[in-house]
Amino acid sequence: MSTATMQMAAASGLMSLALFVVAAAVLALLAGGMWMNSRVKYREPPRPRADEQTQLPPEGAVREERQNRESAEIPRVPKGGRALLPHELTNMRSRPTDSKERPRWDKGSSGSFGGGGLGAH
Repeated sequence: MSTATMQMAAASGLMSLALFVVAAAVLALLAGGMWMNSRVKYREPPRPRADEQTQLPPEGAVREERQNRESAEIPRVPKGGRALLPHELTNMRSRPTDSKERPRWDKGSSGSFGGGGLGAH
């Protein structure tokens, strides 16, 4: 055999060995991941049995209740006063309203804050 052929065969054999080592490392990582997954699953609580599942109430399924809600107003700033910052506002609660009219978007508005679109036509 010539020197060039021997060098090509040696390089090819080295490349095959390197690919084999990389493949073995990938398989080892996959096997380690499966082992770790099984350890994590073993520590989890067992799945609930059929008798432990949630049940419908005796009176049947709960029905949807619709009501309009009215939000609390943000306090007005007195003249010469300082506006409240977001972190100074309390949890703005809402309360039921007697109005049966559902709020709708104004015609021609975009329907979102700062949307800037043309909106409904």
